Amino acid sequence: MRIIPVLIFAGLIAFASGGCKSKSEPASFCDTTCLNDTLKFINDNHPLKPYVYITPKNCMADTVIWSYSGMGINRKMSFPDLTGVEIRLNPHFVRGIITDTSYAWLLFNDCSNGRGFYVKIPFDKTKNISRSGRAINSLDPKYSVAEGLVAYTDQGNIFVEQMATGKKGMMTFGQQLDFDFDAIHKTLDSVNISSSHIWAKVKIGDDWKVLEKDITLQ
Repeated sequence: MRIIPVLIFAGLIAFASGGCKSKSEPASFCDTTCLNDTLKFINDNHPLKPYVYITPKNCMADTVIWSYSGMGINRKMSFPDLTGVEIRLNPHFVRGIITDTSYAWLLFNDCSNGRGFYVKIPFDKTKNISRSGRAINSLDPKYSVAEGLVAYTDQGNIFVEQMATGKKGMMTFGQQLDFDFDAIHKTLDSVNISSSHIWAKVKIGDDWKVLEKDITLQ
């Protein structure tokens, strides 16, 4: 199965005027903004043109719509229901990857605090949506994750999954750590993740430690 990175959106240059960030919100690497335009992710290289749209309402992501030519219907879901929390999206910090007509992946960060999310959306309605608010996305400039991989943590380990195949690898921290995922850099400073190696700078107790491990996805 071949991963196709897709076009993020058309005509989303209206980015600037009047960010919505409050001074009381945690600092983030991306600024909040009023989301006015639909984000469109389309695999034009596939004959059935599978797609995912995120439509806005009142400056916020409102609805996720996904389908492909011949599917017969558009599947829809409330974006807040998809994530479980209200999120401030910046269109420059959202990625969509479509793997033919099996799954679409959405990677994004909440620009009110930098928290990373991933969502794996099946086109087959009999399969479940997979999602996490503990994603380690390369949208964050301190996190390097190779293309075609998704990474996340359960506070005791870093897990890596190859989007196209579902093959996985992992590295343990050696203990369960106390993460605040709305301020993740207080515990997980930086990572460099490929399909064969995981490197991370992690705070364990009062000390910052560098952990690394060669992995084999399987």
